[in-house]
Amino acid sequence: MELKNLIVEKNEGICTVKINNPNSLNALNAIVLSELEYVFDQLKIDQEISVVILTGEGKAFVAGADISYMSNLSAAEAKRFGEDGARVFRKIETLDKVVIAAVNGFALGGGCELCMSADIRIASSKAKFGQPESGLGITPGFSGTQRLPRLVGLGIAKELIYTANIIKADEAFRIGLVNKVVEPEKLMEETYEMANKIKANSKTAVKYCKEAINKGIETDIETGIAYEANIFGLCFASEDQKEGMTAFLEKRHANFTGK
Repeated sequence: MELKNLIVEKNEGICTVKINNPNSLNALNAIVLSELEYVFDQLKIDQEISVVILTGEGKAFVAGADISYMSNLSAAEAKRFGEDGARVFRKIETLDKVVIAAVNGFALGGGCELCMSADIRIASSKAKFGQPESGLGITPGFSGTQRLPRLVGLGIAKELIYTANIIKADEAFRIGLVNKVVEPEKLMEETYEMANKIKANSKTAVKYCKEAINKGIETDIETGIAYEANIFGLCFASEDQKEGMTAFLEKRHANFTGK
């Protein structure tokens, strides 16, 4: 697929995916969603990549879904658009690699929902977040009503969604929506630093950790504990476990292969 709205760069196990349509503040429409789905489908089978960084070009991460595109949709068309966005974001959320959102600016509506599908969010101090859909006469459509409560708690999520408030990065950090806030000029440096720290660990172990966390948060704790026990055992069938523990005992850095 020829990418018109995304820039994809790969370097030493890290893939940076940049949404690149600054004239519309990187708004999401059917074409952008299609390109995101294609890229993340390719990343799923790319064994060289350990960490994915998702960011935006210009002053927005993603300012929201494209209102000019949505304004004339029928109810059936809107349902399909929501289903498409939800499917793509779920692929990002369940990718067997760590996804870090480097939120450089506006992350509103679909943009907030997109960054919530990442594992970790690092925000520029200039970033702003919100689910302002109720002010447009609609609900969040790309799983915002589901992920926001899981991240920040039920009461705060309801307040943000019902009021359509837009919050600054420091408030997003306070409520747990983002992991870290940094100055704009340090955003990508800090994000790559974290990506490299994750990449230095066992790809197999990190993949299993993500799987256990995602499965566990969606079920009861007893089921989650049993799931963790199973994949903990699976780790001991890997070369990375043997290398990691041997390196520890030999007081050297581990040389993980992801096997």
